[in-house]
Amino acid sequence: MTHSAVPKDPLTPAMRDVLVRMARAERPPLHTLSPQQARAAYEAGAGVLEIPPAPLARVEDFSIPARDGSALPLRLYAPSHARLPVLMYFHGGGFTIGSVASHDILCRQLCHLAGCAVISVDYRLAPEHKFPTAANDAWDALAWLSFHADDKGLDGTRLAVGGDSAGGTLAAACAIHARDMAMPLELQLLIYPGCAPQQDSASHRRFAEGFVLEASHIDYFFGQYLRSPADRHDWRFAPLTAPDVDGVAPAWVGLAECDPLVDEGLAYADKLRMAGVTVDLEIYRGVTHEFIKMGRIIVEARQAHAHAAHALRHAFFK
Repeated sequence: MTHSAVPKDPLTPAMRDVLVRMARAERPPLHTLSPQQARAAYEAGAGVLEIPPAPLARVEDFSIPARDGSALPLRLYAPSHARLPVLMYFHGGGFTIGSVASHDILCRQLCHLAGCAVISVDYRLAPEHKFPTAANDAWDALAWLSFHADDKGLDGTRLAVGGDSAGGTLAAACAIHARDMAMPLELQLLIYPGCAPQQDSASHRRFAEGFVLEASHIDYFFGQYLRSPADRHDWRFAPLTAPDVDGVAPAWVGLAECDPLVDEGLAYADKLRMAGVTVDLEIYRGVTHEFIKMGRIIVEARQAHAHAAHALRHAFFK
């Protein structure tokens, strides 16, 4: 995703090696591509550093209607045919790239390790679908699940939301919306979520180039997604701007130390804690954004899989 000069510290040796390989590949930066080209490039590389896919008893594709009548594709993963609790998962990709397919292995692994069902959502992407379409699709999927889990043989009384990067933003927003609609959630699983209206923190400056997710990528993604600067201050885009987060679901927050988003992730964890929300925070040292999908090379990815699954098991089976 980048061919910038590769930084040396504070990366782990394995993470540094990944960045060296990426630099040597000299692929065109995503922000120089059309959204369609960027999606294809991301999909092509999505599984390169992943662990082998976990075999599961159930993997089913289906679709539900969004509020405007459009078909919203979902993929259900389950380790058995029992009536299981469900994590609804939203993939990352800056609201512009990524898909159920690009996050298939991650969702399989969370399902396998946690012993719960996972439903991954193919929400609509920008620029064809600007803000707040992704946020609306995410909420429509969760609302559908709360009413129709039984149709899939699942337990709609035990639900969680989760996601990485932009998907973490969607999960955090869904948790706030669920609170407002009196929909109980057991957990919000936030993997390096975007939370702030502006990208002006110290970590955005420190990790602006050479750490997988670059400032140019972020500007590109948000330029595709947002209709106007006013959208930045909508809590569905920037959960840190939410008037209050009292009473939202407990959170597991997993952050990468060498990530532009780490400061806003920390700020959101603090906002939740100050509102009395239980927060389990993990910061994975020496790794970058997107590390969660590099489990073949990055040991911290496998640790994060285990920690996230433990949080899900604790929330669902306590």
